[in-house]
Amino acid sequence: NIGLNDDIHSKLRHRLGEAGANALYCRFVQDYSINVARLDDDAFEAIGDGSCGEAHVLREALAIYEAEMDEPFPQDPVHQLGQVLRSMARAWEGTTARILRQARGAPADAGLGLIVQRMALGLGHGESGAGVVQFVKPSTGAAAVSGRYLPRGQGRDAMRAGKQASYIATDKRGISLEEQHPEALEALKKYAQIARMGCRDVLSFEFTIENGKTWLLDAAPARRSPRAAVRIAVDLALDGAISRKTALIRVEPQNLQQLLHPQVDLDAPHEVFARGLAASPGAASGRIVFSAGAAQASAAREEPCILVRPETSPEDIRGMHSAKGVLTERGGMTSHAAVIARGLGVPCVVGASGIRLNFRKKTLTTSSGQVFHEGDLITVDGTNGLAIVGAVEMVRPDLDGAFAQLMLWADEFRDIGIRANADSAADALVARGFGVEGIGLCRTEHMFFNEDRLTVMREMLFADDRNDRRTALELLLPMQRGDFVELFEAMRGLPVCVRLFDLPLHEFLPHSREAMQELADAMDLPVSKVIARRESLAEFNPMLGMRGVRLGITVPEIYEMQARAIFEATVQVARKGETVVPEIMIPMVSAAREVELVKTRIDAIAAAVLVETGVEFTYRLGAMLETPRAALRAGDMAGYCAFLSFGTNDLTQMTYGLSRDDAGRFMSAYVNENVFPEDPFHTLDRDGVGELLLLASERGRAANPDVVLSVCGEHGGDPASIGFCRAAGFDYVSCSPFRVPIARLAAAQHAVRGTLKEAEDVGVK
Repeated sequence: NIGLNDDIHSKLRHRLGEAGANALYCRFVQDYSINVARLDDDAFEAIGDGSCGEAHVLREALAIYEAEMDEPFPQDPVHQLGQVLRSMARAWEGTTARILRQARGAPADAGLGLIVQRMALGLGHGESGAGVVQFVKPSTGAAAVSGRYLPRGQGRDAMRAGKQASYIATDKRGISLEEQHPEALEALKKYAQIARMGCRDVLSFEFTIENGKTWLLDAAPARRSPRAAVRIAVDLALDGAISRKTALIRVEPQNLQQLLHPQVDLDAPHEVFARGLAASPGAASGRIVFSAGAAQASAAREEPCILVRPETSPEDIRGMHSAKGVLTERGGMTSHAAVIARGLGVPCVVGASGIRLNFRKKTLTTSSGQVFHEGDLITVDGTNGLAIVGAVEMVRPDLDGAFAQLMLWADEFRDIGIRANADSAADALVARGFGVEGIGLCRTEHMFFNEDRLTVMREMLFADDRNDRRTALELLLPMQRGDFVELFEAMRGLPVCVRLFDLPLHEFLPHSREAMQELADAMDLPVSKVIARRESLAEFNPMLGMRGVRLGITVPEIYEMQARAIFEATVQVARKGETVVPEIMIPMVSAAREVELVKTRIDAIAAAVLVETGVEFTYRLGAMLETPRAALRAGDMAGYCAFLSFGTNDLTQMTYGLSRDDAGRFMSAYVNENVFPEDPFHTLDRDGVGELLLLASERGRAANPDVVLSVCGEHGGDPASIGFCRAAGFDYVSCSPFRVPIARLAAAQHAVRGTLKEAEDVGVK
């Protein structure tokens, strides 16, 4: 209400009555003093409990301003307006506003736009008042009228007036504007529809009724949940208010994850006892367990549990399968726990550094000294990175027709393929449900951690010679073949890329003395032999040691068994009438000779299976490029490969010399100090890792123009990284199943926004 002064106040007294004019002027004086002159709001507490409509309260407010500012309250409307504009400009340039702009993706130095408009007071002798109204339900986006109206109120008074305010539409809880003044609601609906089509969005409105006439004072995008955002965008496009391309741009890809998982209702009562990184979205409640075995036992009893670990290892995968959620003391966004949990669709919080675990006492102690015991009920909120006491109210996922429609439009416009990382038929079925185009990474080593297979793997590790190893692996062959049959049948002819065994062998042996004794008893071996074998397999740096292709060359029986299982599964599924062209990926390569050696052996196995079965089949062989040298020598590899897939998790680790499991300890400080613009394990580093990808792409395609290029690391589900891969000419990205919708939408958005600028950004001509 800029422009109010003593003269206007005097005129308003005749129109509104003394109390109404006093209240209007008094509130303006206080608002101006606090927001423009920057006086402390405590200064006006001296006024006491009197109503703003009383003359003495107005006089006191004016006196406080004059005492604090050493000048009377400004009477010139132009002066008032100038001071308001300066105040807004100062606030816009403030630290808080800059941080908020950056958080929303706007430039920190963006300009400020201000609207100066004539006001309708909402005060008069006839029907007058003010309110706020919205014509969609914030939680779903469905058509619904909500808001409040306060007779003789102003601005947003109605939202603070409690029971004194009326509802907008007829409501059994109380009186409504529709009942009292139906013509006002009809006017609001008419104005809202005009604004919806003209502004091309669903808006919430601040309105005033002045002597029976309805005015819209202000409008802003209607408050909406991620689910509602999808429905609103689709409905606007179907009604012709916006194009399908605009509808795709309107939805934030990362917000889709909230549609796919149960979420904690943060409006319900809850008590947070630890905070960490939101590693895998969704929420789950269950009783604390501290080991994979306890998680499996809990699942067998059909009791939901939360697996709590310092950090996870491959040995914990069976427990993660069984648990409803995972909480770890250490780890980052691409740590083992985070990657596996996202793949499984299990809510996960990592890096909760404020907790301390005691496995002997089976307790979890928080930084405040609160102690939880095994069996206590907690909730893990993987969307917000919270660990919560007890069970809390959840919001259940609900994928409606609008979501499916948006995904269809995304597929219509995107021009890069989307595959999923899936380690089992169950994962593959989830991925298919989300519209995936194939499996870009199947990590076969995870298949060996089931109890029956783990025993056979350990027998193989204790074999004294190659023949004994082959004997043990022959027991695994039908199990692996069954895995691949299920996987191929689940994907129904879509491509499946199987990564050969990658883990160091010591991962299959127990860590604790107690577990080693149990293994010795089960295998009828002296415990000293178990300890000796573990020590012989132990490495100073397993990530850079005997793993991947190095294992395949030095212990070739493992890859031979896996190749046979893949080919026999291909034949078995083909006999049922389904065409399968398996893709076999060699991990951790650094030299073309490695690829050549493994390819020769796999080709020999394929020929043998063809002779044995009489069924012809085809397959594609490729390499997983995870080392800087592999990226630099991609041209050499491409001569032997139908495809090159970049494992950007390990490639980032080796390029930076960073462990993704430990980087969480300092990464936030590095990002805050602008050492790194983003966490390179979350968003692809364009300047370092990205340059390696561009070099590899150029050299690989120069040697083999038909080679297929892809990314199968966690970056495959990051919208910014997808944009880089698309601009660099990659054929597809692969991500965890529950990130497939995010990837589909992000890919479509990049296609809609065009290729030229993106290509320039990554240095592609």
